[in-house]
Amino acid sequence: MSEGTTVAILTEAELQTRLAQRPGWAASGDLIVREFERPGGFMGALDFVNRLAEVAEAMDHHPDVAISWNRVTVSIGSHRLGGVTDQCLQLAAEADRLAG
Repeated sequence: MSEGTTVAILTEAELQTRLAQRPGWAASGDLIVREFERPGGFMGALDFVNRLAEVAEAMDHHPDVAISWNRVTVSIGSHRLGGVTDQCLQLAAEADRLAG
């Protein structure tokens, strides 16, 4: 993020409008959450998480992930700000892209 860039938490109305454009994602407290079912069982889930980790690292914005065999639950929010930002939704879009 460049110096002087302001990051703001989205309002509830902004978040709901933006989530309407991201099927499968839902607000949960200070996070947005989606469960992905991956082909290939546990190894398919791990592959998805590893590819998401590369994107998250490049963005310097890290989700919480939970794996249960072929299901990956991705939770995204700003730990520093305590809510959902534009960057969170950008990472959600990348997770959707990776999931195909």
